[in-house]
Amino acid sequence: MTRLINRKPDRASRLLLGLLPFIIIVALYLITSQSRLAINPHDKLLPSFESIYHAIYQMAFVPSRRTGHYLLWNDTLSSLKLLFMGVGISALVGLIVGIINGAIPLFRAPLSPLFTAFSLIPPMAILPILFIVFGLGDLAKVMLIVIGVAPLLVRDMQLKTLSLPQEQLIKAQTLGASSWQIILRVMLPQVLPRLIEAVRLTLGSAWLFLIAAEAIAATSGLGYRIFLVRRYLDMAVILPYVVWITFLAFLMDWILKRISLRAFPWYASLNGSSNT
Repeated sequence: MTRLINRKPDRASRLLLGLLPFIIIVALYLITSQSRLAINPHDKLLPSFESIYHAIYQMAFVPSRRTGHYLLWNDTLSSLKLLFMGVGISALVGLIVGIINGAIPLFRAPLSPLFTAFSLIPPMAILPILFIVFGLGDLAKVMLIVIGVAPLLVRDMQLKTLSLPQEQLIKAQTLGASSWQIILRVMLPQVLPRLIEAVRLTLGSAWLFLIAAEAIAATSGLGYRIFLVRRYLDMAVILPYVVWITFLAFLMDWILKRISLRAFPWYASLNGSSNT
C-alpha cells in the first residue's frame, strides 16, 4: 500500500493542481461580483471583468492626458527600478558582511550584535526618519528596503557560513590556504546558492516596504497609483494593480529559482528544493 506521503503527482497533475486554487478564486469572484452587480449595477467593491478590462486598457494602452505616459508601464518601471536597487544593495551587503561575520570571529564579535539589533527594528517605524534624513525622493525608499532586508540577509549568510563543515576548513588550512582563500574558494561557492534562496524569501518584504513608501511620498509607482485611486474607490484599477504586483513578484521569484537551479544544481538536489 502506497502511503500518502510517498505519492507524488506527475508534471501534468502538478500543473493542474497548481492552477486549481486560482481557478476557484476567479470563479468565486465572478459569482460574487455578478450577484452584487445584479442588486446594484453601480457597485464598486467587486467590479465586473468588463470594467476591469476597460480600466486596465486605459492605464496600459492610452497615454495620460496630463503626462503623456502610459501609466501602468511607467509605474512598473519606476517601482522595479527602486526595488532592484534596494534588493541588489541588500544582497551585496548581506553576502559580504554575512560571510565575514561567519568566517572571522574578530569581525563577528562587534558586527553580529549590531545587525541582530538592526534586524529587530520595524522598518516602517523609521520611515519618517528616513524621509527627514534622505528627503522625499527615491533614496529614502531604497534605504527603507535596504534597512528592512539587508540585516536579515546578513544573519542568514552568517548562519550558513557557520554551518559549513569544519572538516572542509581544516583540510583547506592543512593544504596551506590563507583566510581569504578559504573565504573565496571554500565558503563563497557554498553560500551563494543560499543567498539566492534568502533573496527569494525576502522579496515579499521588499515589495511591502516599497509599496508603503510610495503610498506616502511619490509621484509615480505601483504603490502610489493604488493609494491615489483609493480615494475614488476605484477597485477596477486597484485589483488589477495588486494582481500585477503579485505576478511581478512571482516572475522574479521564478527567475531566481531558475538561476539557482542552473548555476547550482547540486544545491537543489542536496536540499530537495527543486520544486519549491
